[in-house]
Amino acid sequence: MASSARPSSILRFGSFELDATNGELRKAGIPLKLHPQPSRLLLLLAARQGQIVDREEIQHALWGNNTFVDFDGGINFCVKQIRDTLGDDAEKPRYIETVPRRGYRFIAAVSQSHADSREHVIPFPQAPAPVNSFEISLQSVKKELSSRNLHAVISPALPVPRADSKKDLLRAAMAAFFLVVLAAGAFYYLPRPPILTEKDTVVLADFTNATGDSVFDEALKQALTVEMGQSPFLNVLSDSKTSETLRMMGRPAGARVTSSVGREICLRTGSKALLGGSISSLGSHYLLDLTAVACSNGEILAKQQAEAARKEDVLKALSRAASGLRVKLGESLPSVQKFDVPIEATTTSLEALKYYSMGARVGAAQGDAASIPFMKRALELDPDFAMAYVSLARHYTNLNQPSLAFESAAKAFALRDRVTEREKLGISAVYFRGTGDLESLDQTFQVWKANYPRDAGPHGSLCASYGFIGQYEKALLECQEAVRLDPDTVTNYDNLAGSFLNLNRIEEAKGTCEQALARKLPCAELYYLAFLERDSAEMARQISVVAGEPGNEDMLLSAQSDTEAYFGRLRRARVFSRRAVDSAVRSGFPETAALWRVNAALREAEFGETVRAKEGVKEALELAAGRNVKILAAIALARIGEITSSRALARELEQTYPSNTLLKIYWLPVMDAANELHGGNVSKTLVSLETAAPYDLAQPSPNQTGTLYPVYLRGQADLLAHNGSAAAVEFQKILDYPGIVLNFVTGALAHLQLARAYAIAGDTAKARTAYQEFLSLWKDADPDNPLLLQAKAEYAKLP
Repeated sequence: MASSARPSSILRFGSFELDATNGELRKAGIPLKLHPQPSRLLLLLAARQGQIVDREEIQHALWGNNTFVDFDGGINFCVKQIRDTLGDDAEKPRYIETVPRRGYRFIAAVSQSHADSREHVIPFPQAPAPVNSFEISLQSVKKELSSRNLHAVISPALPVPRADSKKDLLRAAMAAFFLVVLAAGAFYYLPRPPILTEKDTVVLADFTNATGDSVFDEALKQALTVEMGQSPFLNVLSDSKTSETLRMMGRPAGARVTSSVGREICLRTGSKALLGGSISSLGSHYLLDLTAVACSNGEILAKQQAEAARKEDVLKALSRAASGLRVKLGESLPSVQKFDVPIEATTTSLEALKYYSMGARVGAAQGDAASIPFMKRALELDPDFAMAYVSLARHYTNLNQPSLAFESAAKAFALRDRVTEREKLGISAVYFRGTGDLESLDQTFQVWKANYPRDAGPHGSLCASYGFIGQYEKALLECQEAVRLDPDTVTNYDNLAGSFLNLNRIEEAKGTCEQALARKLPCAELYYLAFLERDSAEMARQISVVAGEPGNEDMLLSAQSDTEAYFGRLRRARVFSRRAVDSAVRSGFPETAALWRVNAALREAEFGETVRAKEGVKEALELAAGRNVKILAAIALARIGEITSSRALARELEQTYPSNTLLKIYWLPVMDAANELHGGNVSKTLVSLETAAPYDLAQPSPNQTGTLYPVYLRGQADLLAHNGSAAAVEFQKILDYPGIVLNFVTGALAHLQLARAYAIAGDTAKARTAYQEFLSLWKDADPDNPLLLQAKAEYAKLP
């Protein structure tokens, strides 16, 4: 009886050889004990020599779709078994290198040979040619691989062993079966050239609704946006970019994106594909079609269908279809499995999704205030709609209503396990912003950037966070990256221009605003640029532009009140403050109104108007006693000597917001120092300010600008101690950073305090110059302004 040797494929590395046929690992011809799963993993890694094999791919290779396995523990166990067998060291690897947060890479040289062939180095396993009855199957695999330019996977044909007996035929069949499996495995693991790449952008079109039910008009596109948005692979054109392109096309920003309109948006934005859908009904059944077409020629790139037995199942069917389409468009199966939370986890209500979508559209076109009623209606329809809560939180934050913002953020945070990974990150960011926990906020943004490296959101938010603590160079880098990633969002330009202002890079701030205006976007920093250039006409124009706009009008009216006070015009400042408060009240924002009222009270305190300051604090707390209002109220009370009341508010804030970073490192030390200073305790004042010293130049909320209070109070303490030289250094620091303090009252009063510091130090010439600069700044001040009268008297007494 003739016998036939079983063909085998051998991978060799170092002193080891791995038989790809049976998974046997040998050293110097001696078999080594290695369990099946570690053996399969070793084969996978060695076959991909020099390439990173990520953990998701390993998971799928070893366990498929089994969801009842501790994948991470299993992978770690397999890698440890392999290393122990190979005598490899994880710290100084010779064979398997760990790639942190990604996977593993086989770094040793690998060669491959067959029993009847010459040895050669390969980048991945090769399989013998098809034999006998399996020839058609293997040829079909080879044809598919060839279409992907991967011809080297199938090696030249080997001699087919003769089948002289039933046993030989069985052996030949088994060998052929192994070859098919090996070739198919190579086919599975080698990446398929994707229809799309991570650099390609996809435009989403509105659904074609043939059901006659209007609820699908808004809801399904929003659902598809959520489904596709959770993918780290697909790059969906942002709503802001879509709106901007529609405006360039002469269409309203919220116009429907039909297939023809979508194609034009595609071409204008350099996008690769247009993704749209349709829904039709037959009785109580619904049929969903998703189609991706090439922007360039309209060729169909991928299609996916799903059927729903009833209306309540439509969102579930859409989720299935979207997941299938993501795979067809080129996203890896492990990625889809990892980032694939069904839309019904976000909300089960089509009506709620409809109102959420309408709110998003209205908000993009008309601002935060206009969006709020739609979000509230969405929550009436689905009280567990986490993203509606987080949207409300963002709107309230932008409208200076932190108490309402945090209430909504906390509700969203409690529901965060129901949403997609990207939505979860957004919820966490809003929540930690509300608590003021900057460390947790930073960690959230770092994870966000790692999972979704093309998202501008975490970069823009990090820019703001770094600005809060005075790290303006870091803030600038994050802002620049946010604009690069999303050049069509107004907030990114505002933050970038603000960062340039903070660094006193005025021309670059102006250039940033010009970029925004070129894209038909407003620039909030134009008012402050006009202030720095003493352009009163432009400041007035900026106020007129936002007249009647809730959330914008009151903000600039309050800013103008600060400007009037900066130049000593207290009577006009009071008029603008009252207008700002009234505007916020009319818009239904009591906490914002209270903030503008307490801001005016703090200003009165700095001018020595004790009675007006006390009345203002009382009115503000009666309007809305939120966190930000209490912060400024505590400082105002300290500045007029109401120490008991000030310290009571400080204790309340400390107990209510224990994790608020800015409160702990900045505001509480400022409150304590202000109280000690009013009591004449210089040493305690300076000790209290030591905590805030690293953040002297910070710009924390709730103020629209930086107050530089730690610097200002330290300078006043030095004056009280008759240390004129030290005081001069502090007040000069304020004058050196006009882009931080802007129009806050300490910026103006620093001129007067600097003059006093030089006078105490005995430098009459510098004192005279500083007094003259202050009096010039206040040349149009109210003639009965007490500080003006004091300054004139002090100047007259100079020798």
